[in-house]
Amino acid sequence: MHLFLAPECAPFAIAAMILIGLTVIEILSMLLGFSLSELIGKPHFDGHAGVLAGLLSWINIGGVPLLILIMLLLGMFAITGFAVQTVADSISAPLPAIVAALPATVLTIPLVRGSTRTIARLIPRDESYAVDTADFVGRTGTVTIGPLDQGLPGRVSVKDAYGNWHQLRASAAKGENPLPIGAKVLLVDRKADIFVAVSAPSDLMESGDKSSTEQPS
Repeated sequence: MHLFLAPECAPFAIAAMILIGLTVIEILSMLLGFSLSELIGKPHFDGHAGVLAGLLSWINIGGVPLLILIMLLLGMFAITGFAVQTVADSISAPLPAIVAALPATVLTIPLVRGSTRTIARLIPRDESYAVDTADFVGRTGTVTIGPLDQGLPGRVSVKDAYGNWHQLRASAAKGENPLPIGAKVLLVDRKADIFVAVSAPSDLMESGDKSSTEQPS
């Protein structure tokens, strides 16, 4: 604990505090029915060249939402920084902050690269190269972030024709009662990137389309 409050660890403590703040904001945004990280989106560097662009591509900067990338950078920087200072303190004394920041930064880059590649495979996709978003209209799904109403959009888990799962932003149709988490819904329209949902008719759920709402184990 003494290292956390030490001036030599100030950059890493600040990074950790900012990370905690962003995490709280992201959790609160999800409770309100949307994800701030996905609202911000992913950074794009198409058409850029040079050493910086190559480095950004190497760490897979476009593979995850920008907010997630920032959180990873802050987290890895804080962890490696405290690790460097802990080792230095066990040997002699903590290094000056600017000196400790150098190896922490060098270690952070490959760690972030590995993390973004792993997270990119786990984050549900809103789109697929084989599926047009318009193809989801008429399919059934399950509310995963909600309830869905006419306010802020929530999330609906839907399986496409190829068996891939997608987390789609959705709101309840006008006049529809709030659709709680776990409710089976039918996507009947789309406005921009937000789908319009109604409660799925029971006869539709009993048909062969029912498999599209079964969650993966």
